[in-house]
Amino acid sequence: MASPCMIASHLNTFGCFSSNSTGLIYSTPPSPPTHLKRTRGPGFAVRGEAMAIEKLGIKVERNPPESKLQDLGVRTWPKWGCPPSKFPWTYTAKEKCYLLEGEVKVFPEGHGNEFVQIRAGDFVEFPKGMSCTWDVSVAVDKHYMFE
Repeated sequence: MASPCMIASHLNTFGCFSSNSTGLIYSTPPSPPTHLKRTRGPGFAVRGEAMAIEKLGIKVERNPPESKLQDLGVRTWPKWGCPPSKFPWTYTAKEKCYLLEGEVKVFPEGHGNEFVQIRAGDFVEFPKGMSCTWDVSVAVDKHYMFE
């Protein structure tokens, strides 16, 4: 007898088969929790609980809960800001930051015209070694921490 759980390729779904006195019954399992739905195309991951994305090596969490910011001590981190401008930057260490104000398009080197947009209310992680260009359209004020 076949395994009770099989891939029904003709339906393009994953489901389970069970038997009763009349034969096999197909049932679709419940959808996985949102946080387990990980991909949305190449190089783009999504976690639904806190609306966090990772794109082009940059992790962005939109509007993280205040409890996370408190646990990390974000409001005690140094602050940095800049007016609208465009400039190159290389991260010599991993940076975590929380944008209080601003809007920026970050263009990681080696990805052509692809960019990651960050804005006020975003918690962002930049990897060590990343070179990029910041295109600041709205003045930035942020808390930051290098690891």
